[in-house]
Amino acid sequence: MKSLKSGLCMIFVVVLIFSIAGCNKSDATKGDVSKEGKLVFLTTGDTAANAIKPGDRIIEEINKRLGIDLEVQFVPEGGFEKINVAIASGDYPDVVTANYPSSALKQWIDEGILIPLNDYLPEMPTVKQRLEQSLSWTAVDGKYYGYPFIGETSNASLAYRADWLEKLGIQPPETIDEFYEALKAISAQGDDIYGLTAQKDSRFDFVFFAYGLPHGDYVLNKEGKVVPFFEHPSFEQGLVFLRKLWDEKLLDLEFLLNDTQQREQKFYQGKVGFMEAPLYRHVNRIEGNLQKVDSNGKLGYMHPPAGPDGTRGMSIAKKSGLFTGVTKKAANPEKAAKFIEFMVSEEGRELLQLGIEGVHYTKNGDEIIYHEEEREKDSFASDGWSHPLAWGSVAWPLSENYLPQTEPESDRAKESVEIATENMIPNLVNVTTNEEIENNSILDEIFNQYFIEMITGKIDIEEGMAKLSEKWRDQGGNKVLDAVNKTYKEQNN
Repeated sequence: MKSLKSGLCMIFVVVLIFSIAGCNKSDATKGDVSKEGKLVFLTTGDTAANAIKPGDRIIEEINKRLGIDLEVQFVPEGGFEKINVAIASGDYPDVVTANYPSSALKQWIDEGILIPLNDYLPEMPTVKQRLEQSLSWTAVDGKYYGYPFIGETSNASLAYRADWLEKLGIQPPETIDEFYEALKAISAQGDDIYGLTAQKDSRFDFVFFAYGLPHGDYVLNKEGKVVPFFEHPSFEQGLVFLRKLWDEKLLDLEFLLNDTQQREQKFYQGKVGFMEAPLYRHVNRIEGNLQKVDSNGKLGYMHPPAGPDGTRGMSIAKKSGLFTGVTKKAANPEKAAKFIEFMVSEEGRELLQLGIEGVHYTKNGDEIIYHEEEREKDSFASDGWSHPLAWGSVAWPLSENYLPQTEPESDRAKESVEIATENMIPNLVNVTTNEEIENNSILDEIFNQYFIEMITGKIDIEEGMAKLSEKWRDQGGNKVLDAVNKTYKEQNN
């Protein structure tokens, strides 16, 4: 991009995309950049990021390096509906971030709103390598319509009050039976203390993996047909275990009301001993908050407990995420493609994470010295964290294994990711079918209804499983299974 001429500055405004409110727009311009150099990037942001200010030197540097005139339009993190409305209005950006997979993205591809990137891949070496090495299954009829950011690591963990286990003389549990005994010992410390809590949308996957659930999405029946995971024998065994925790008041009886903050507050306030939680960069935050309430508090994290046959797992491998592509209205699709490449390349990541050397940071050997005063001028987050463009469209800190050198407990943070990633369970089918996209909302509602009723004792487990299978299949599940079985055969031919 070409640098801004003297006397011109970047314009920062908040815009409406037609009737859409809350879209944050950053526009860096240069007088000698041609009209074809204009590039509008409509994307989801990171709620933890600062707003981009006028005269942002990172935007200017991108312009200089790529020869473009970049305008960034943010919608709030997760605000895909606002992006969908913007595209439906016909006022397309050059580059856009979508939810993957989604019916909207499928429509954009079917209607030619997004263009294939295949012809530009020779000039997109980072994107090309990632697509061909691990994301080839995202191609549509051999064509890549964008860069799919799908996390291949995990930070999902079982966190626990290490100070409590030490006081009780209990080692971190290795098996599901030891886990149960640890929950009992913790709950025995008081009438209002529970062994385990989670958020209201938790399915306690680690319990079912302990009992042998082999995949995160579907399983094969005795005839080799793809069926729902809840028709595997491990599901009933897991339900029996969770029902036992509920009946004995070892599971937080109010977990169905918990959001992230409520779950963590119970952990800090000594009301629970174990909780499902994302760690990584949250290790220091959670332990710091715990010690504000209890100076002796210690955060622990562990492998999920193993079941009778030694199987274990914590989270499910991802096949969804973000998708950034080039629209048919791009004035210069080649430069738009190169912009996506820059965003995921080592050069782009370094600029967005660290800034401009000598301005935003300097190096003393391997040590990075952050110039916080200069970084603040360009909206970098504090304590060595990144520019607003760094996360939320093509990467997250976890996916890049990024922690600033200022991050306390970085070794423990990275260790928690190693444990979590080691315990990711693969999917049986590596893509999401259109039928799943169309029906998953209602099917998830049906599953959640019976799941909660079975573990809380509102319905008998055997009866609930039969009704779940029947209703799930009747309300679109059979249609989904037909498509998934076909895809599974194609995948394994």
